[in-house]
Amino acid sequence: MASQRAVQLSLKKPTHAVCVVGVETLVDVYSDVPRGANTFGVSGSSEVKIYMVYDPARVAEPTGRAHWPLDANVDVVVVADTVSKDMNDLKVKVSYFGSQEAGALGHSMLFLTSVDVSLDADTGRTGKVKRGSGDKKTWRWGSGGSGAILLVNCDRDIRGSREDLHASHLRSLEDLQDMSPMVLSCSGPDELFESHKLVLKVSLPDSRRLRVFCARGGTSLSDYKQVLGPYHQEYEVERHPGEGNIRFYVEGLVFPDTNFPGLISLSVSLVVTEALSEVSLFTDSVTFRVAPWIMTPNTQPPLELYVCSVTDAHGRNDKFLEDMAHLAQKANCKLVVCPQVENNNDRWIQDEMEFGYIEAPHKSFPVVFDSPRNRGLRDFALKKILGPDFGYVTREIQYAGASGLDSFGNLDVSPPVRVGNKEYPLGRILIGGNFPKSSGRRMARVVRDFLQAQQVQAPVELYSDWLSVGHVDEFLSFVPTSDQKGFRLLLASPSACLQLFQEKMEEGYGEAVQFDGLKHKAKRSINSILADEHLRRDSTHVQKCIDWNREVLKRELGLSESDIVDIPQLFYLKGAYAEAFFPDMVNMVVLGKYLGIPKPFGPIINGRCCLEEKVRSLLEPLGLYCIFIDDFLSYHQLLGEIHCGTNVRRKPFSFRWWNSVP
Repeated sequence: MASQRAVQLSLKKPTHAVCVVGVETLVDVYSDVPRGANTFGVSGSSEVKIYMVYDPARVAEPTGRAHWPLDANVDVVVVADTVSKDMNDLKVKVSYFGSQEAGALGHSMLFLTSVDVSLDADTGRTGKVKRGSGDKKTWRWGSGGSGAILLVNCDRDIRGSREDLHASHLRSLEDLQDMSPMVLSCSGPDELFESHKLVLKVSLPDSRRLRVFCARGGTSLSDYKQVLGPYHQEYEVERHPGEGNIRFYVEGLVFPDTNFPGLISLSVSLVVTEALSEVSLFTDSVTFRVAPWIMTPNTQPPLELYVCSVTDAHGRNDKFLEDMAHLAQKANCKLVVCPQVENNNDRWIQDEMEFGYIEAPHKSFPVVFDSPRNRGLRDFALKKILGPDFGYVTREIQYAGASGLDSFGNLDVSPPVRVGNKEYPLGRILIGGNFPKSSGRRMARVVRDFLQAQQVQAPVELYSDWLSVGHVDEFLSFVPTSDQKGFRLLLASPSACLQLFQEKMEEGYGEAVQFDGLKHKAKRSINSILADEHLRRDSTHVQKCIDWNREVLKRELGLSESDIVDIPQLFYLKGAYAEAFFPDMVNMVVLGKYLGIPKPFGPIINGRCCLEEKVRSLLEPLGLYCIFIDDFLSYHQLLGEIHCGTNVRRKPFSFRWWNSVP
């Protein structure tokens, strides 16, 4: 509600003023008082509520025929509860009395014209615009919170164009569904608006972050006019005679980021135009928050599985595509194959992009985050995924090239977690970087800042710089479970692998060999692996790196040891950085309860791979199905795994982000 405006009265002539329905107007009863008067009384039209504001310690409310004292700082406040039908049709009368109370010494008359001015959006978050009765300027988080929400209009409703947010004019009526409706109430006598105007405003910084279209009654594109946005901070509203409501549509142009917390305010002012200098009588404001980009964890049901068709020195990857089709069919998930002509023989589709979504009460749609990696797949997300109700966002690194840690195999998100008394109902983003307070590789600041600014999935930076590629998906993954916890964290474990091999050696299987049946890899027996001091030393180093991350994950995600499953996995050092000794089983694709796991080609014991059997024994009791996929030639030789060569779009959370408390 606007601050009170004072109206001075006169004994010599009536005073005329404009007021806004529901807004307090202070009546100055002290500026022109008859000589000898020491009390006063106030009366008015039935449509006007009159309030006396006073200090009960100094004055008591008059009874009977008594009046209010003039020397006790009693304020008179009036509020109109209906819109005027005609000019000056509401009346307030102030009468002044002397000590004898014989009769009034004088009267002051106030004639009011009441108008309805209100700027409203979906502050109740119901999907509908309702008249706001509370504080529309303050945006509040939580299930009991309030405040309107704005979507970045980053999809493309017209084929062949860029994202809709780049268009200064409406390109399709469907585009209105991506925008947040806003309604300006402006009822009142038409004559009033001959001497008053309504002005819609936005600040200069915020004008670059939104665009507002005004609907003018028709159903053609030309009936929607851009009135605010870049280079347009102010709009004098075109009100037609008899018009009581004017509809607007608001679109976001930018996501929250390091210099933009996501809040945008719009205001409308009722301005007097008769005076020598224009005077604002009343201002109403509404604040929007731009919806954040939200990632989905492995625990969310899969909708689409993306893979690439490529050709390398060993031929086409048709067998891998067949295996992925089989896996997708089991998970009732659509398979999307990116052809070689579109991927330029770049198979690493997880490294290129990450799927997420944005949501408002009236609309939600998926948004792909394109990494700054920019290799063969650099144009795929923009040219082939961006479309109607499928948005696109990216962050580019200025003045420097991307490092391996800027690929999105180095970007993951946990399932929902509770850490002490703090809830993370949308999980927490996980990224990899260098060891704290040391030099080394980190994800680019422009990407880290973007992720941090979304607020609802507070990022955790892990230590991944010990790996050659440097991605978190090389040592961790999350899988869904049907128990109360709902998920498990999988961590690669050299110690678990060496312990398994030690047990098999003691059982008499020391001559069983790793990589049996592979033409391009030397076989290694369990005995030779256990006797390899270099490999053991490397494994000890890697285990320390993973254990450091283990403690961070337990602390930042509120996990206990029972929430973690150690997956046997060996690494070796190549220079200062580690690489997987055999296909990295943690680097799996998770499609509901079906897991596409890189086939490790472990030692065969009694006709079965002991590594596969161990992983099955760890995961299948949790209700999961382990499907081991031979990707050795196509993937492991190129330092990648199944997760890096696939990408999954998942179902959004049912939990609505604005009900969280960051």
